Amino acid sequence: MPPKITNPVAWQQAEILMQPAFIRVIDNIRKQLDESSWTGTYHDVLIWPPSTTDEIKALVTELLQAMETATPQEADEIRGTLARLPMPHPGYHLRLQRQQQEASIDLWELCYEVCFLEYTPQKEVADIDTSLIDEFGEVDWLRLDAKSKELVEQAFAKLPECA
Repeated sequence: MPPKITNPVAWQQAEILMQPAFIRVIDNIRKQLDESSWTGTYHDVLIWPPSTTDEIKALVTELLQAMETATPQEADEIRGTLARLPMPHPGYHLRLQRQQQEASIDLWELCYEVCFLEYTPQKEVADIDTSLIDEFGEVDWLRLDAKSKELVEQAFAKLPECA
């Protein structure tokens, strides 16, 4: 789940860091894939709140599809129903494969780890890693690259060993 950002300054800092972090994460993944026996493909996914049942997921999906052809009055009713239901947020995963082994890395979670201090998906609120922003309020590219490289290497180190 995306971290909650508690103030406007932190929000602005997150906006400064997220795109560059994503670029560095993708580039470091490419380098890791070049050196490993894993092959990877990128996929858009929907991330649902943890307690969402399959029935609710199906209902939300059905309602979202119905919105495409609904009349304005029907669309208002559908929006009202959707407002009371859990909604997914978009995700982006790297699916890895090697022989019969498969693994997946959540790229947004990895970017959050880069941009925030001691980030874990279980934390409600996250603090920006301000060491990644220089004294002029710009991205410190060297620190950002070093941190993203380290976290990508850790993610690959956690992958299953060769069978």
